[in-house]
Amino acid sequence: MTTVLEALDLTCGYGKIVAVRDIGLKLDGGQVLAILGPNGAGKSTLMMTLAGLLPRISGDVLLDGKSLPNGRPGLANRNGIVLVPDNRALFTTLTTRENIEIARVKGQNNVDDVIDLFPDLQKRLKVKAGSLSGGEQQMLAMARGIVQQPKIFLVDEMSMGLAPIIVESLLPIVRRIADETDAAVVLVEQHVSLALEVADEAMVLVHGDVSLSGPAEDFRADPSRVEAAYLGAGVEHEH
Repeated sequence: MTTVLEALDLTCGYGKIVAVRDIGLKLDGGQVLAILGPNGAGKSTLMMTLAGLLPRISGDVLLDGKSLPNGRPGLANRNGIVLVPDNRALFTTLTTRENIEIARVKGQNNVDDVIDLFPDLQKRLKVKAGSLSGGEQQMLAMARGIVQQPKIFLVDEMSMGLAPIIVESLLPIVRRIADETDAAVVLVEQHVSLALEVADEAMVLVHGDVSLSGPAEDFRADPSRVEAAYLGAGVEHEH
């Protein structure tokens, strides 16, 4: 396994307002990290900082062992970091196929390469994105990210506005993406048990601090520890 993403003492926020403190993480290609925690914990702030959309206050983000320039989202993207934002940011008047094609640059995957991961979109390629269901829109947002052949695939609040049964069908796709593309996946998710089913590692953020982190299988075996972490009951690291 090769480490592709590393955060060292990463502190994130808005200007001088700190939202997330002293984050450390290390992720290999093909691994899935689930970032869990209550609303307002700083999860989306962390994702935007990893993607370069927010300049980090302190600490470092390494891609393939090299420090990423601070607050440079275009450069981060060209180096292989792709963020699927919580609002999906689709072009609603363009078709499914056009939304995927517009994200692609020369030499990257084409639509047919990625659509195998999202068979439900196969018959919807000519449909405008605004006419898709919520679940289909989320699949499209992920397909548009995968066409860019990311090394680091950041998926923020995939389940927002979706019924749990839809989320249950989408999360295994996240596992397939990691397994079949060897991308390191960072997933922010509110459905804790479902996220832990597909994750290799997990981290619980509470009020901007890491309350719990370690192998996902350990937390699947003892859900009470995750519940306690949500209440900020102590800080645990297992590595």
